[in-house]
Amino acid sequence: MAKTILITGSTDGIGKLAAIKLASEGHEIYLHGRSSDKLKKVIAEVMAQSNNKNIKGFVADFSDLKAVKKMAQDVNSELSKIDVLINNAGVFKSTTLFNKDRLDIRFVVNYLAPYLLTEELTPLLQKGKKARIINLSSAAQTPVSYEALKGNSQIPMQVSYAQSKLALTMWSFHIAKSLKKIDVIALNPGSLLNTNMVKEAFGHHRSPADKGAVILFELANAEKYTDVNGKYYDNDKEAFGEAHPDAYNEAKIDKLIKSTKVLLNLE
Repeated sequence: MAKTILITGSTDGIGKLAAIKLASEGHEIYLHGRSSDKLKKVIAEVMAQSNNKNIKGFVADFSDLKAVKKMAQDVNSELSKIDVLINNAGVFKSTTLFNKDRLDIRFVVNYLAPYLLTEELTPLLQKGKKARIINLSSAAQTPVSYEALKGNSQIPMQVSYAQSKLALTMWSFHIAKSLKKIDVIALNPGSLLNTNMVKEAFGHHRSPADKGAVILFELANAEKYTDVNGKYYDNDKEAFGEAHPDAYNEAKIDKLIKSTKVLLNLE
């Protein structure tokens, strides 16, 4: 049965490759990108490569939380349900350290934006059939500095990236328990995949980008992952595994969620 699938950050990298694979299976795919021109180009490319005309998209700069909220409103207006939400958009290296609200750009794009988008789209997910949320985590995870999260201190980009990915994983496990009828998986798609983000950050890669696209396709599409909830898939080991210990610490998760709600004015 065809699913309605929304993939953020899908005009490039593993998001785009996964979109082509999922579209080729006949699913209705909604892409997301920062640039309207690039989004239109990729929609046409996905249509051509998949022979699937049910490809549309949404534009939003995920470093701007108001733009994320506007995108969520557009999605809610256009879609009647979401079966799979893949929070794939991410940033590592950036010439901009903070967004216009003086928040660390990596925390915003990698954690706060998917948090806000998912919060706004939960009603559509609850209408989906065996709905799934796949959150793109990383092998790089390190304890969250709340001063950095709030934009009160500047830390190295490698550190803020790892902190943002742990925050995303902690939140993933939180919503896995709190959301009803929706399964949540945090995913390390593989370390040093051959993507533009990795090239810009490290200048070399370890594995092909398709490795990450294949596991995204499987987690979104395969029946064997139905009813798998609140787990971390480590694609470096090609198996479910253990995330950072903080991802299982209820007190730390509670502190993170409370701080996040204040930052996003969700309280």
